[in-house]
Amino acid sequence: MAVLAYSLGKREINHYFTIKNAKLISLALVLLLLLFHTVSRYYGGGDTCEWLLSSGRYLGENVWQPYGCMMHKYKSIEAKTCLAEKRVAFVGDSRIRQLFYSFIKIIDPDRREDGNKHEDIPFEDESSSVNVDFLWYPEANNSMKERLISWTQELSPKPDVVVLGAATWSIKLHSGSSETLQQYKVNLTAMSSPLERLAEDGEVYWVLQDPVNEEVLSESRKMITNQQLESYNEAAVDVLNSSKRSTRARVKLLGASRQAAMETITQSADGLHLPESTRNVGAMVLMNSLCNKLLRPIDGSCCQKLPPPNLLQKLSACVFLGSALVFLVLHVLGHNRHRRPVPPDVESLEERKPATAAAPLGPKAPFQALCRMGIIMAYFYLCDRADVFMKEQKLYTHATFFIPLIYIFVLGVFFSESSKETKVLNREQTDEWKGWMQLVILIYHISGASAFIPVYMHVRVLVAAYLFQTGYGHFSFFWLKGDFGLYRVCQVLFRLNFLVLVLCVVMDRSYQFYYFVPLVTFWFFIIYATLAMWPQILQKKANSSGMWHLGVLAKLLGLLLFICFFAYSEGFFGSIFSMWPISKLFELNGSIHEWWFRWKLDRFAVIHGMLFAFIYLVLQKCQVLSEGKGEALFSTKISNLLLFLSLVSFMMYSIWASSCKNKTECNEMHPYISVVQILAFILIRNIPGYARSLYSSFFAWFGKISLELFICQYHIWLAADTKGILILIPGNPSLNIIVSTFIFVCVAHEISLITNDLAQVVIPKDSAALLKRLGGVGLFSLLVLLLNRGSSATPGA
Repeated sequence: MAVLAYSLGKREINHYFTIKNAKLISLALVLLLLLFHTVSRYYGGGDTCEWLLSSGRYLGENVWQPYGCMMHKYKSIEAKTCLAEKRVAFVGDSRIRQLFYSFIKIIDPDRREDGNKHEDIPFEDESSSVNVDFLWYPEANNSMKERLISWTQELSPKPDVVVLGAATWSIKLHSGSSETLQQYKVNLTAMSSPLERLAEDGEVYWVLQDPVNEEVLSESRKMITNQQLESYNEAAVDVLNSSKRSTRARVKLLGASRQAAMETITQSADGLHLPESTRNVGAMVLMNSLCNKLLRPIDGSCCQKLPPPNLLQKLSACVFLGSALVFLVLHVLGHNRHRRPVPPDVESLEERKPATAAAPLGPKAPFQALCRMGIIMAYFYLCDRADVFMKEQKLYTHATFFIPLIYIFVLGVFFSESSKETKVLNREQTDEWKGWMQLVILIYHISGASAFIPVYMHVRVLVAAYLFQTGYGHFSFFWLKGDFGLYRVCQVLFRLNFLVLVLCVVMDRSYQFYYFVPLVTFWFFIIYATLAMWPQILQKKANSSGMWHLGVLAKLLGLLLFICFFAYSEGFFGSIFSMWPISKLFELNGSIHEWWFRWKLDRFAVIHGMLFAFIYLVLQKCQVLSEGKGEALFSTKISNLLLFLSLVSFMMYSIWASSCKNKTECNEMHPYISVVQILAFILIRNIPGYARSLYSSFFAWFGKISLELFICQYHIWLAADTKGILILIPGNPSLNIIVSTFIFVCVAHEISLITNDLAQVVIPKDSAALLKRLGGVGLFSLLVLLLNRGSSATPGA
């Protein structure tokens, strides 16, 4: 009865809430969110510099998150590059001195706080000619004003950056009198003019006063209350904001450290001076404000104006717009014949044949697909290349990774259904496998779980399992069907690479940036070359003589030797993949180091998949396995033994991963032991007959679009090229994740359908037509590469 109720309920839900309706809802959400963010930035102020300097919150104990943008954590070499040959002056009291020390420690981490109190403190880094000085001016009075005026005179060397602030000494010396506050306003008003003149040629920051812990303050400081400090801050904001309205030169107000101090002032030893972690926030905020626009770090979106679209991005926009116009013209003319083909699996390209012969695609179909793709690419650009939506940093906690993990696995079990096949690694089971692995990887990325080594190592096994499936799927196809034709090759390459190639143009990123697609593409060519080379050994030929099986093993052994040779000859590997034009595919930021790391890390996964496919298909042909519905794969004793060993291997691996000291050491072991975990999972999933007879339709659905999910996450779920998180709904992290995930999944599904539609048009079955198109694509690619090479060589001429 419960099963019937579940089935009827599911049918009712699917009747009203289809994937088509979900996509319409996601489109409406995108338009509403775009309108909301545009209006809020126009009327509420959309300057990320102001967000950085004025507001934020703690994500963790020491991780500061500015409102709406990402703050880069600067290292010494970056700080020296940014501040080279510049003069920075910190002017003020002991609190400004604290900020000064935190700032110079970014430049020189070994610098000690050994300067004399109540005196000027110089700092110089000779390697970069950076000069940072602290000038002791504890009150905003005539002395401070005279110093500022001296810098505005032509003959006087002026600093490029001025950071100043003062109030606590005025309150302390005059017992917090109202007359002193009025004099403070008068003095600030007098200083505003030289401050504005300094801001015309440099950067000027007024630091708002941080709160104090009144209970811990000494008797001599008891008059310094938070109410007093707030009055002085209001005076500074009033005076300096009024000057902003009357001139273009802006004195910036630094209030982020004040907001951070509200949460940490209780940790202050004397109630007045901030703990080191809090003053480090102020120093890093300053460094981001100064350097982001110059160095343009990808994970530093605050204070950074994005560059205008380049030529290729403009041309791609023209292509999409042109396709939309052609689609509208054909639609008006009445060319409505269009059938969406059944999407094949990239690994096997096996289609489920429709009951009746479907009509071929009409002339409108490719233009409609490009039009849809253009709308999606516009969303990609707005999310991660335009300054429209907000971005935030990641922060790993066990809760942010494991709670969503438990939730999705409960959903996966809830949507369990009877499998149509009971063979090992049947289509539904492999889709399920890819689906749950992809969901785990997505949670891993958005939670920043790579910081936790045990989770990192387990996810490395999942990536190896994807490559294992690549070897298994392609070997099985070639072994059983023997189709080594050009059409098959082009279909696979198009489905794997279409989205990535479009993103390379639209998002201005290299091919290797989307590392997984180059990896599986490379291994497809290797598998193809291994099995297509003479002698081609297929199952039909092997059935005639067992000696052919030795030939397959010999090929696999040769492939293993090829892998080992490349893995232990980094110089040879580099010389091969650094050759033009191959280097254009495998270089990232001018180096093939990333490609070398990714290739070497899972170098044996594909051949393990091929070997497993070979052994399994031979055993299946010999009828050694019991793959009937409900039957155990082996005899009871063997099944129990293999299950026990599989569980033990899981436990041993988890213990080993938990004991890892660093990623480098563990990654050295990973290629040799990951296959044990993969085989253990396959055995646990397939030995019991009841387990083989069920699959999760929830996971399988995601498995069918796993490639699109993996690639799309870079820009429309994560942000800043995976360094941060996309914020569509600010102030509500849970709702933001729900909405952004919903849109992200709908987009990935639609791209899967678009890729399928275009594959039918771009890759014709006629060999002559296909060769012509390949020749045209080859000539066009060569032309682009030559032009790119010429433009790269010009600056050095």
